Amino acid sequence: MTELKNTERELHLFRLRLSVAGFVVFILFGCLLARFIWLQVYKHNDYVAQAEDNRISVVPVVPNRGLIVDRNGVVLARNYSAYTLEITPSKINGDLETLIDELATLVDIQPKDRRRFKKLQEESRNLASSPIRVRLTDEEVARFSAQRYRFPGVEIQARLFRQYPLGSVASHVIGYIGRINQREAKEIDEGDDATNYRGTEHIGKEGVEKNYEDKLHGRTGYEEVEVSAGGRPIRTLSRTAATPGDNLILSIDIELQKVVEQAFGDRRGALIAIEPSTGDVLAYVSMPTFDPNLFVEGIDQQNWDALNNSPDHPLLNRPLSGAYPPGSTYKPFMALAALELGKRKPSDAISDPGYFWFGNHKFRDDKEGGHGFVDMYKSIVQSCDTYYYMLANDLGVDAIHDFMKPFGFGQKTGIDLRFERTGVLPSTAWKAAAYRKPEQKKWYAGETISIGIGQGYNSFTPLQLAHATAILANNGVVMKPHLVKMIENGTTRQRTLTVPKESYRIPLKQENIDVIKNAMVGVNKEGTGARAFARAEYVSAGKTGTAQVIAIKKNEKYDSSKISDRHHDHALYTAFAPADNPRIALAIIVENGGFGGAAAAPIAKQAMDFYLLGKRPDDKTPAKPKKEVKEEFVE
Repeated sequence: MTELKNTERELHLFRLRLSVAGFVVFILFGCLLARFIWLQVYKHNDYVAQAEDNRISVVPVVPNRGLIVDRNGVVLARNYSAYTLEITPSKINGDLETLIDELATLVDIQPKDRRRFKKLQEESRNLASSPIRVRLTDEEVARFSAQRYRFPGVEIQARLFRQYPLGSVASHVIGYIGRINQREAKEIDEGDDATNYRGTEHIGKEGVEKNYEDKLHGRTGYEEVEVSAGGRPIRTLSRTAATPGDNLILSIDIELQKVVEQAFGDRRGALIAIEPSTGDVLAYVSMPTFDPNLFVEGIDQQNWDALNNSPDHPLLNRPLSGAYPPGSTYKPFMALAALELGKRKPSDAISDPGYFWFGNHKFRDDKEGGHGFVDMYKSIVQSCDTYYYMLANDLGVDAIHDFMKPFGFGQKTGIDLRFERTGVLPSTAWKAAAYRKPEQKKWYAGETISIGIGQGYNSFTPLQLAHATAILANNGVVMKPHLVKMIENGTTRQRTLTVPKESYRIPLKQENIDVIKNAMVGVNKEGTGARAFARAEYVSAGKTGTAQVIAIKKNEKYDSSKISDRHHDHALYTAFAPADNPRIALAIIVENGGFGGAAAAPIAKQAMDFYLLGKRPDDKTPAKPKKEVKEEFVE
């Protein structure tokens, strides 16, 4: 049976299907066209920007850190370029230790390098690279470059390194820089200068490196670099140059610093020398010292333990943070207070039996049998304790406090270093605030007696003692002590003084100052400092001092042979010279050194000989006065 086809019906179905297919194709092309218009017209600017971002990389250009030089231009901190091998742990494939082992076949990686790398990783910012080796040789660079493809996440970087060419000399002044840790990174990111630290890996940690970080760092520049799809740089499109950091010109005379540090030898202590008329700190010695170069790329554990656990505390900044009783170096200021407050005249004399009774307590003089009749001149020259026991009792602790405060005792000097200690200048108000129990808050009259000889609650930093001595030498004119004399603009070389004028003046009578200065000259001519200055070629003024480390029981006598070296008295000495026109004033403490005239004064003499005469301790030729250097500056 023959089946007839319905041609018309099939043709209708075909046309229908064709129409549907055409409509679908039309819709699809319409969608594509709409999407094309959306991308090419409406989103054009956005995608062009993204394409440019992919094509162009903005690379920070880290500025050269400013130099640090002494007052005569000797470089104390500088920069040099070298290659480092750096690992970014987030970009490596496989085990980190295995990778380091493989790298060690190409470059020399010591156990100390591994320890430092691990420590840096613990302290560094997230995803940051850390050096496994610094200062690569040219041969090591070549060997790694040939095998670079094997080590994703490992790069050779050209870096600027900080170097302290004199090593441990003046390390507590200069300080050091170190790699930015997580805490510092957070502070930078939350601060106003975050963009200026893009690409920066190091920051000032201690000393003037830290205190003048904003000056030394400079301003970060930028490069727009065209890169390939693989991220390789093709060409530099534009460049905004980095602005180098400012240079710091210190007030320190580094040769004087060396002389003093060598004079200390292996003894502990501090010396601060100041130019009275300007406040320039000429020498700032804290012994023992340390090598700041150890910290630049992260100190290894062995060296850190040696420094941190040393009983000599080389990391302690003694002039700034050490607090000691001033001992008899306080007596010239007590005598000046007596003159200014009308409690004594220079000619007033006492009979010293070798002790002073107050209530039922016997305050002993250092000389058995006493000094006989003692006026003000003799009290300073021979350092008579009894004279000052009586004077302290007559003045009272609050009058002493109020007179001493303008000299900077128990006050921060404002020197350009951080973490300065305040010290203690006692008063009735101080004690009431310092203690909790009611019976401890009360000031007892007997506590005032030992204040007069620089003992008791008195506790000052060597810097405060040097500052006060400089004020006395400068006839009451107060200049803020400072370590950075001038800041030199890194681009224009314009120089600006950091302390251009005096802070204030203490209203003192010149005739009273002259009495004290004359007695301090007598100390070095016929008194407790005479042996050290017996052949000095200039006239100097000084005062020796001894500060107790441990208390001596009643009716006992101090005997250094029966106690440990660490319990011996501290030796102190203050001085200025030339006496009629002081160019240098200083304070020195030799910890556990004993008598100030024997341990401290000879070091001070060496410092003055060098600064005033250019004479070194081992120099046998006749000394010649040093010429004063006149420096140009722009305010």
